Amino acid sequence: MDPPAGRPRCRWGRRAAAGLALMLAGAVLGALATARAGPAPASGPAPSARLGVEVTDDGRPGALVVGVQNPGPGHTAGLREGDLLLAVGATRVDTAADLAHEVSRTAPGIPIRLTVRHATGGYQQLTAVPGILT
Repeated sequence: MDPPAGRPRCRWGRRAAAGLALMLAGAVLGALATARAGPAPASGPAPSARLGVEVTDDGRPGALVVGVQNPGPGHTAGLREGDLLLAVGATRVDTAADLAHEVSRTAPGIPIRLTVRHATGGYQQLTAVPGILT
């Protein structure tokens, strides 16, 4: 069938025109939904928690504290040089790497329980609130 006189023949036909209209409608609706939702949250790495202590391995289970940042979360909790960190919450700490792993899994600002053996030989449960690593 030939088009009526004066109208050019469309190459794509009605289906293509309907598809284009749906695609444009979808783009408009998507733009409106984005505008109503507000700006997207900032992407990037989540902040890392820190205790503000330097630890090392000394051949026995635990992480030996060799430095405490003052002021800092570890100092505020009561950690001192010579303390041996044995657990974070219910998780045993056998090495300095174990301590770093457990603290990194913790969200900054959420209190954690530390099991410590002091240099004097006494054991204690301390509560620390990790800060943000900047």
